[in-house]
Amino acid sequence: MPKLRVHNITVSVDGYAAGPRQSLEQPLGEGFGDMHEWMFAAMRDLADGKGGVDAEYVERSKDNIGATIMGRNMFGPWRGPWEDESWTGWWGSNPPFHNDVFVHTHHLRPSVVMEGGTTFHFTDEPVETVLARAVEAAAGQDVQLSGGASTVQQYLRAGLVDEMHIAVVPQLLGRGERLFDDLGDGIDGYRVVDLVGSPTAAHARLVRR
Repeated sequence: MPKLRVHNITVSVDGYAAGPRQSLEQPLGEGFGDMHEWMFAAMRDLADGKGGVDAEYVERSKDNIGATIMGRNMFGPWRGPWEDESWTGWWGSNPPFHNDVFVHTHHLRPSVVMEGGTTFHFTDEPVETVLARAVEAAAGQDVQLSGGASTVQQYLRAGLVDEMHIAVVPQLLGRGERLFDDLGDGIDGYRVVDLVGSPTAAHARLVRR
């Protein structure tokens, strides 16, 4: 049975998954600029043939993924109607997904076909419908829920997330968007099956009972 998996969601010690006032200059929000340095360093290590705890979790995030879901905030920094439909994400002409990516937005636009097999589909459908479309596109593989925090929260509230990998970095932000706020019973039934530390992050893997 295909799973919905969250990988590489990075939070501060005080639980923030994004800083305030996202922009082109600060795509993760103010104060959040180096929070993903653990992941970028791990990707460099993998490219150089090196291993380590961080690299292992980054590598695991790619395993058996056939489709991706993300929120509008992860795709770009703008809110409201699209000011420029030539914008195709942060990742250049060949995004790293290489599969169908379903982008939640209240402002629809035509699908965008990119190099390397990535196609962005823009949808305002309910999370259950989007997940069903993603599962079909994944053709037997799992679906990755990439973020951001508010999108992950929607799927948690709906009881749809099967597995989560959270990287806790040793920083305090004090403001921004917290991952586990206002979820009610949305996090009931999860248990921590891995908790492993590296010099740059503590990695927790949670699965739904």
